[in-house]
This record gives sequence, C-alpha cells and structure tokens, in this order.
Amino acid sequence: MHVLAIEKISKSYTERPLFDQISLTISEGEKIGLIGVNGTGKSTLLNIAAGIEIPDKGKILSSGRIRISHLSQNPVFKENLTVIEQILSGETPIIRLLRAYEQAVYASNADPSDRMLKEKIMELAQKMEDEKAWNIENEAKAILHKLGIEDLHAYTDTLSGGQRKRVALAEVLINECDLLILDEPTNHLDHDAIIWLEKYIKNRKISLLMVTHDRYFLDRVCNRIVELDQSKLYSYDANYSTYLELKAQREDDALASERKRKSIYRRELEWIKRGAKARTTKQKARIDRFEELQQTKGPESYEGIEIKAASSRLGSKTIIFNGISKSYPDKPLIDQFSYIVIRDDRIGIVGPNGAGKSTLLSMVAGQIEPDQGYIAYGETVRIGYFGQECDIPDEQVRVISYIREQAEYVQTADGLMSASKMLELFLFPSSMHGIPVGKLSGGEKRRLYLLRILMSAPNILLLDEPTNDLDIQTLTILESYLEDFPGAVMVVSHDRYFLDRVTEKIFAFEAGAKIDIFDGNYSEYMDAKEKEILQKESESQTHSKKEKEDKSNEQRGKAVKFTFAEQKEYETIEDEVEKAERMLEELDHEIAESADDYQRLQKTLEKRESAEKEYHQLMERWMYLQEIAEAMAKKSKK
Repeated sequence: MHVLAIEKISKSYTERPLFDQISLTISEGEKIGLIGVNGTGKSTLLNIAAGIEIPDKGKILSSGRIRISHLSQNPVFKENLTVIEQILSGETPIIRLLRAYEQAVYASNADPSDRMLKEKIMELAQKMEDEKAWNIENEAKAILHKLGIEDLHAYTDTLSGGQRKRVALAEVLINECDLLILDEPTNHLDHDAIIWLEKYIKNRKISLLMVTHDRYFLDRVCNRIVELDQSKLYSYDANYSTYLELKAQREDDALASERKRKSIYRRELEWIKRGAKARTTKQKARIDRFEELQQTKGPESYEGIEIKAASSRLGSKTIIFNGISKSYPDKPLIDQFSYIVIRDDRIGIVGPNGAGKSTLLSMVAGQIEPDQGYIAYGETVRIGYFGQECDIPDEQVRVISYIREQAEYVQTADGLMSASKMLELFLFPSSMHGIPVGKLSGGEKRRLYLLRILMSAPNILLLDEPTNDLDIQTLTILESYLEDFPGAVMVVSHDRYFLDRVTEKIFAFEAGAKIDIFDGNYSEYMDAKEKEILQKESESQTHSKKEKEDKSNEQRGKAVKFTFAEQKEYETIEDEVEKAERMLEELDHEIAESADDYQRLQKTLEKRESAEKEYHQLMERWMYLQEIAEAMAKKSKK
C-alpha cells in the first residue's frame, strides 16, 4: 500500500534548478535513505514531501489522511517554553487530548463544585485510557534521556544548536505517525544515542524518508536508497552497501550505451557527409534519426572533488600535551593529560556529548587555555582548524572573495593553483563564484569552509565533527585525502564509518575526566571495550563467590595471619611507596625542565609512565597487606 506519491515535480531557486520531473512513491513500512551531493535539493525534497514547500510543477498524492512527523535541518521552536513544554506542545491527537485533560483538571481545582467539569474529566480520562496516552510524558522524558538531554526545565532559547536539534528529534519521535521524515537526524548525537536511534527506528512499524551522511546508519536502517543526481532520481531496492554495487553497474551500463550511441553517430555522420538526400521516405527517416542522435546528451559523469591542497613541512617536534587539565565550575573535563603527537598520527576523539572533546581541540587550536599544564608546539607546526560552526562572519561576501581572503594561490602537487580553480575542483562552477555565501546550502557552506582551511596549507589538521552537513561523496574524497595527508590529524566525530576509515588511534573520554588512549580504529576500540566489560562482569562474579567463601571461612573461625614472606614485605612496603612517590616528583620536575628538548622530554615521559604504573602496583599491594594487618588486630582484641 502506498503512503505518499510524488508525481513529476520540478523545483528551481532563481537560476539554480534543483530537480526536473522527478517522481517517488513511498510504500507502507518502507525505509528510504535519500542521498546526493550538497546543493542538489535533498532538504527541499523532504520539505515538499512534508507539505512545508510547494513544487513549481507536479503534485503530491497521499492515501487518505496520513500523519507525517518531520525533523527539519534547522528546527524552529515556540518562544518561552521549557524543553518538556516544547516536546508536549505539538498538535497530535494524543498531545491535544493530554492538554485538554490537564486544562480540565486545572479548572476543576479552581471550581470544585462544577459537576460538568468533573464529568468532562471522567470522559477525557476514559479517552486517555483508550488511546494509551497516560505515558506520553514519561515516554518523552525517556527519549530525551537517551538523546542526552537531562535538564527538562531549561528554556529552549538557552540551548546550544546541537541540543536544540536533539530536542526537536525527541519531539518528532514521540508523535504517532505513518511517515517519518528526518533531515540529518544523527548530527549532534553521540555514539550510544545513534545506536539507540537505529534500533528505535527499525522497531517502529512506519515508513521513513531520511537524509543522513552516516553510512553505517543507512546500511542498518534503510531497505531502499534513492539518489538525487543532476536533477534526476535513481532508486535502488537495497541498503547502502548493495546500493554502491548497483550504482557502479548502472554507470557502467550507461557508459556502454553512450559508446554504442557515439559509434552509430559516427557511421551516420559519414553517410550524411557523402551527400544524403531526403528523396525517399526511408532516407528522410534516416536523416531524422541522425538529428535525434546529434541532439541526445550522453550521461553526465560526476566530477568528484579533488582535494589537492599541499601541506607545509612539519619538523620533528609537533604538539606536546604536558599534564593539562580543564574544568568548568560544575564539571571537570580533562585531568592531567599528557601525550606527544607524532608526525603521522591519525587520532579519533570519542566520548559522550559534553565530555570535553571539542574543548580539547579548542585548546590545541589556541582558542582557550588549560587550567593546569601546558601545550607546546614545534616551530614548523601550522594548524588547520575545522570547527563545528562555519567561520563566515559576513554572509554577503562573494564565494570567490571568501577564498581569496585566505590565499590567492596555493602550491599543490600539480603546481600553483588559483583560488578560482580550486573552487571549481570543489564543485563550485564559475557561475557560483560571484554569488553571496549566504545563498549557499548548509552543506555547500561547510564544503567552502573546508576549502578555505586547506588553502592555508596546514600540516596538522583539527577536525571537529567534519561529517556534519557534508554529503557522502565529499566525505569519501575527504577520507581518501586524509589517508595521504603528510601530517597529523585529530578528529572529533560521531560518524563511526568515518572514524574507521581515517583513524588509527582513539582518545576516549572516560568517567572522571580521564582520557584513555587506544591503538586502533573505532570498531576495534569498541570490540576491546566490550571484551573488557565482559571480563569485569566475570571477575565480579568470581569476586562475589570468593567473598562468600571468605565469609564462610570466617564464620568457621579460620585464622587470619601473615605468611612469613608477607610479614617481611609489610615491614618494608611503606618505605617503597615513599620512594616511588619521590621518583614521580623528580620526573615531574625533569619534564618541566625539558620542555624545549623533544627527545629528552619523550624519554622522561616514558619513564614517568613506567614509574606511575609501578607506584599503583605498590599501593594495591600495600592496601592488601594493610587489610590483613587490621583483621589480625581485630582478632587479637577478641
């Protein structure tokens, strides 16, 4: 059964045609992922399907009165509402019923003698029972918690852009609907929230039309991929992985057909040159076919982005984190973090929202200072910082001027290249160079912002959520570029596919403001974390069993005492602990003195790491022996 049908619609904005005579049918239970290059009209198509925009031509048909729930790219909220009030301010039947019930109860409290109000409350309560509406508020709170929104009474106008998007997503998800339309739902979600959202959407028996750059999400949620390419729609009954294979086959078939058309055209052209005359009906038909071949356009190949910006030379000394800490009045973020960035590091930074990932990059970029410790930089370090927000203060500036403000020319592997040529390589044709930046789509602005950063020829790249609003084609090329980038890369991202492609080391923000360093990509880190959890659960069960045995032994009056070796160890271990503490103090002093000597600093940091591990082992052993000593003392008193 069809839920919605889009029939032969066209849409243009001034001189920019988005799509022409495209059709799309959405069936019941179908989960469709819409993909395409930024600026091709994906968000516009979603808005048309949701009834927010009107096509220039064509029509939208639906089977009966379908319910649509729509998440826009830039959600707009009502004024002076808290988070929970915004969630429950919609116009769905269940929420209207809940509001009517609350208003009736409020009026009845003001006038308890009104019998009609009491009868209305009873009637509404029965309807609430029939519609299973009593749990709507609890469901909203549960979804908000899963999406990382804890303060339900914060006013929406005080929220960050990422928090607003998550609140809007929660509002959309609690609505009962037949068709769910989502524009970049995974933006601003951490990894746990994305995994939860995958399961939530898969388990709901609804139709879905969605734009997302998250390729794992597309693979696991969607059963159909629709590509918007050069004003046309191409549909594939497959998830993302199978779509890639089918698309390659379609492009090969199109190229084969084009080769055949050109071969026929050359043969017919020779016939025309020999002086063909339309004396017979057969000859006239052949001339007509030749003219048709001449006017037929071949398949337009996608000209992928070629990122050719060269990097500057990077010396042996790069970036050194020496015991940095950062906290805010209500929350510690980073505690005593030390690390030396090597020249070809590929570091992925992961953790829950608000853990301090972006703060770490901001400190490296010099935008904020650590509370303790310091970050040292090599003389040749040249940082390119790609932040979450596009740094375009004047949206009236022309596209070409915005790039020229950074550099008129850049040295690439292919030689000196102008700003205008680089724009063309980034899919900004000459016709777009003179338009104001404010007229670009969100994804096009991000792509332009990325080009400007690469025009500065950095040798260390800091990327904060680079996958937000970039299309999959751009991401694929960026991933290939980062593989060959001759410098270090530090990237904050919730895109698991992107992290797997570009990272070889993970900085994981753990509880207690500690950063855990793991060698491997994101999937390998998650596998190791899962094994660690299983091991801890096993150890906990073993420990619980041992506690029971110890308690049983104690009840039987079993003696608690040192062995001969433990007695000797207990007598000297406090001196060993003090010696280890002095060693750590001396190494900290040496680290501070050797900040400008890269090789000496690296060796000292390694020594300190080894000394700290030995110190912790001593402390654990001391605690064990101390417990035995205390147990012996208690027993002797008895």
